[in-house]
Parts: sequence; structure tokens; C-alpha cells
Amino acid sequence: MNRALAAGLVLLGVAAAGVVLGLLLVAPSGAPPSTSSPAPPPRPSAPAAPDEADTAAVAVLARAIVDAIAHHDSAAFGKLTCRPQSTEALAGLQRTWDAAGPVTAKLTGPPELRGESATAKVHVEAAGGVKDTPFPLHKENGRWCVPG
Repeated sequence: MNRALAAGLVLLGVAAAGVVLGLLLVAPSGAPPSTSSPAPPPRPSAPAAPDEADTAAVAVLARAIVDAIAHHDSAAFGKLTCRPQSTEALAGLQRTWDAAGPVTAKLTGPPELRGESATAKVHVEAAGGVKDTPFPLHKENGRWCVPG
């Protein structure tokens, strides 16, 4: 795969992972310890099945990511992010994608949902090689988006 495309995908994945890691690190750790006796540990329960609306929304978002990559459409990709992207960032992504030349992109399978987080694995092929990239997804203010 073209080095520019691979670098762009890696940078995008690193930025998204950094946002997720940052959110985990600054999340409150819970209530302070009490002086009374500890509560018994919670009983294990079966994980709740993903909501149908969330499953559908994540599938649409994952497909939109694939379409943006395949069509080298950084403006469309910018609309999929949780935070507005700067003109410079989108222009850099566009330059990376343009330099990559023709690519094919597809999902490697259905996105994996875990509460208000999900992962869509995207397989990209170009003249320079092949790359599989896991895109973290997050539900924010009722909308599924790409963190970063």
C-alpha cells in the first residue's frame, strides 16, 4: 500500500486511540472508599444485547467510513468525527488519500458493539499493499461518531 495512505490510516488510528485512552484516564474512578464493611461483589450477569437502533447506526457509520476512504472524500470523513476537524487536518488527510491512488476498502465483518463503544475493522487495498485498520467508534450525545 502506498506509504502515504498507510501513514494517514495509522495516524488516524493513533489519534482515535489516544482520544479513547485519554477519556479512560480522566474518567472518575468512583466514590471514595467508605469506612463501613465492603459490599459483596456483584454477581456476574450476561451482557446486554446491543440495541437494534445502535446496531443499525454503527453499521451505517462503518459503511460511511469505508465509502469516504474508497472515494478519497476527506470532507465526508470529517462529518463522521465526534469533534469538528480543522481545515488543515482535513486537507492533510485529503493529500494523503490523493497520493495513495486508487484504493478499495471494505469492512472485514460487522462492527463489534460494547455499550456506547464499538469497533469497525476496515480492510484497504492499494497498489502499495494491504492494511487492516480497527476504527474505534463512540456514541456521544445520542450520535455514533469517530472519536478524535
